[in-house]
Amino acid sequence: MSALHIATPHDVTPEAALGAIRAHRGPILLDLDETLYLRNSTEDFIDSARPRLAALLLLRLLDALKPWRWTGGEPTRDVWRVRLVMGCFPWIARRWRARVASLAGAHANRRLQAALDAPGATTTPIITTAGFHPIVAPLVAALGLPQAQIVAARLSCFADRRDGKLHMVVGALGGETVARALVLTDSAQDLGLLNACAHPLRAVWPEARYRHALSGVYLPGQYLTHVKRPGERYIVRGVLQEDFAFWVLCSTALAASPVPHVAGLLFLLVSFWAIYERGYVDNDASGARFEAEPKLSAAFHEHGIATPRWAPWLWALGCGAIGAALVRWPDPLQAADLAAWVAVLAATQLWFTGYNRVDKGTRVWLFAGLQFARAAAFVVLVPIVPIGAAALGAHVLAKWVPYHVYRLSGKAWPEAPFHLIRLMFFVVLAALLTFALGWSAIFNVSALALLVWNLFRAQQELATAIAAARRLDRPPMPPPS
Repeated sequence: MSALHIATPHDVTPEAALGAIRAHRGPILLDLDETLYLRNSTEDFIDSARPRLAALLLLRLLDALKPWRWTGGEPTRDVWRVRLVMGCFPWIARRWRARVASLAGAHANRRLQAALDAPGATTTPIITTAGFHPIVAPLVAALGLPQAQIVAARLSCFADRRDGKLHMVVGALGGETVARALVLTDSAQDLGLLNACAHPLRAVWPEARYRHALSGVYLPGQYLTHVKRPGERYIVRGVLQEDFAFWVLCSTALAASPVPHVAGLLFLLVSFWAIYERGYVDNDASGARFEAEPKLSAAFHEHGIATPRWAPWLWALGCGAIGAALVRWPDPLQAADLAAWVAVLAATQLWFTGYNRVDKGTRVWLFAGLQFARAAAFVVLVPIVPIGAAALGAHVLAKWVPYHVYRLSGKAWPEAPFHLIRLMFFVVLAALLTFALGWSAIFNVSALALLVWNLFRAQQELATAIAAARRLDRPPMPPPS
């Protein structure tokens, strides 16, 4: 939400703000988003993009690239977002003009409008907003202020967003006007403008709602990224660099066509996680409903992420069919392949549903099954090398051991060196595999690649363990003088 929950010296109740508006006889500088208009105009504009899924995919790609790092940081992010959707979906401006009347009718601040229209009011407010002029101009007109002066950010540059509202308003109106004005806003980010005016008012309207653009569009991974593990970059760090890396290293040596094979594994990964993520959604919902002290992120109570029941299955089936066809290439896809993959997805969902509905002591044992599904679901379609089985087993065990300790202790998740534990399990299981199958089990490219990857991922933990090691039969070295 743009109205940051930070106290300022100028905070007032909405009722006090309305009274001050009626009494003021000088210039009135009025914020738009979540003040006169009880939503965010930029988000609602982007929400007008069609097709919605294509727009959401482009915006997620933009969020991954973060080009605003080079144009002034987070304040300039919306410039990039609006430029992108206007460039890729040029019909969005027409759709926006068609929507503003209904949006203004549904989300206008009626109490504020009534105060502005009160008998004796002689000043037309000046709309001062960090929104963008092509977006806010038709909206302000639809709100009943077609003659109002608008001071808004430009899309042609980053300076307005980067330098802040005070710089933009003083440049448009002059410092003398600002010094005589009443300023009403909801945002703590406008503190500079509030400090420069005669009558500063910051009021947060309880009716205001910040709704993220395209929040009603389902996309696999959004719940995981924004609700279950916000701020952790879990898809990259926990899925691609962990699960997917082992899928590739354990199977590519046996693939007839390595490039289609890896692409197919990626589609299978999306398919699997569309269903596995549904387990996370159900886990949070079940925890909120049945547990006395559920472990829920702060984002759970205020997120706007779409979590439909059947759309994940459409993604899972579509991506699964593509993935199965690619990993079978150049051989044709068989119906048995699709049946096997659907069975894995259904079993995963059923297992996760059961896990979410049993006590925490029982979950210790079911958790191993969930990790096994994450690590080895692809093997129903793809053969793996023998050393790959040891690597996947080590991966599962290294995830299960800290969870077991966590549930037994009843305290916080233990600070266990996960990658070092996995490396140790891999070496042990590889040794056992060598005893069973001979040296050929570990003298191959796949074994070398898996060892190198495990060492690479565990390098920091391994270095820490070596540095902390001490011999008991030797006195410690004296510190340097």
